Formats: sequence, structure tokens, C-alpha cells
Amino acid sequence: MERIPILRMGRILLVSIQVDMHDQLALTLQDDLTSRIVSDRARGVLIDISSLDVVDSFIGRMIGNIAAMSRVLDAQTVVVGMQPAVAITLVELGLVLEGVRTALNVEKGMALLQDATS
Repeated sequence: MERIPILRMGRILLVSIQVDMHDQLALTLQDDLTSRIVSDRARGVLIDISSLDVVDSFIGRMIGNIAAMSRVLDAQTVVVGMQPAVAITLVELGLVLEGVRTALNVEKGMALLQDATS
């Protein structure tokens, strides 16, 4: 089964999506991330989507769901590296990524999470 690696940096989990997302992979990532938040007692989740040229409504909702589940598990989520076309698509689809903070790149995202979790 295909999986997206989840790296741990202290109390922050780092996910860099380097493959085309499909629905089952997104669901697997959601399950893996929630399990890792609990097992690693993570306080933050950073999701790098800079390699994604397209995000459809399902993947957009999954990002929102991951953030909501993380929040319930006492972890914050930051999405980084969003391409302009992806941002335009999400807005045009009317998706509201409630509870999802965004940053331009991994460095800025890590700074946001470290400020929020310290």
C-alpha cells in the first residue's frame, strides 16, 4: 500500500507530499497522521503541498479534515508551499479550510508552529 512518509521533528510532524494525491492516499494519510499525533504526542503538523499542481475538492476537504482532527487531538496544522493555481482553485471551489493556517514555505511554517506550540 502506498503511503506518504511522516517525519518527526521534536513535537512537530512534517509531511511533504511529493506524489499525485488520490482519494485513497489522502484517506490513508489522514489515518496515519492522526495515529502519529497520538503516539508521538505531537503538538503541530506541517503539510508541504508545494509539489501539488492540482488540488480537487476532495483533497481540499481532506486537508480541512486533517486540520480539524489535529485540533481535536491538541495539535495545530500549517499548510505550506501552496501554488497560486491551487489557491485559486480552492477559492473558486468555495472551500473554506477552517482552522488551517498557511505559510509560504517550510521555514515560515515551522516558525509558526514553534511559536504556537511553545
